[in-house]
Amino acid sequence: EEQLMESGGGLAQPGGSLTLSCIASGFTFSDYWMAWIRQAPGKDLEWLSAIGLDGATTYYADAAQGRFTISRDNAKNIHYLRMNNLSPEDSAMYRCAAGNTVGKILSGNGVWGQGTQVTVSS
Repeated sequence: EEQLMESGGGLAQPGGSLTLSCIASGFTFSDYWMAWIRQAPGKDLEWLSAIGLDGATTYYADAAQGRFTISRDNAKNIHYLRMNNLSPEDSAMYRCAAGNTVGKILSGNGVWGQGTQVTVSS
């Protein structure tokens, strides 16, 4: 069974940092693009970042550019999202996703995790 499991969420102070992890199982991790998406209460899904098969290609949405860093470790079937300079506007459920292409992920297909909650508050 294809599965993704996120971890690393929690409470952070404004200006603080968190690193989210997403571990994959049930599929060949190195064959899939990986991405992070978030959803705040009452808001639409917001795509944040994606990383290519070997980690050499990365994309960031404006909300993530310059503050967030996506990475992956194909040997461990895990990918990460390092988030710096957090603000209360970053509070959301963060989910990781996998797909053969970025487009597949953005269309809501592929493999999705259940999410990890991030709350930024003083």
